[in-house]
Amino acid sequence: MSEKTTLDHLADAAGAKLNEVADRARAAGHEVAARVSDSPLDTASEKVKAGVDRAKAGIHNAEAHASYDEGHREATDGDGH
Repeated sequence: MSEKTTLDHLADAAGAKLNEVADRARAAGHEVAARVSDSPLDTASEKVKAGVDRAKAGIHNAEAHASYDEGHREATDGDGH
């Protein structure tokens, strides 16, 4: 098993943050689609999709924090990996 370095953990954190931003942008798009839809079924569907994307964003946020924290621990233990 290869151990991740501090840089690997920080890169993982950055990637997770990018995914979080993308999920939040998709959620916002679904919210707009829900507001402009004339169909109650489409409105409900878009609201569900927005909720799913917000949940994914929350997961990616947690992953980013976990990766950052692990990278920080690796950096402060003195060897970087």
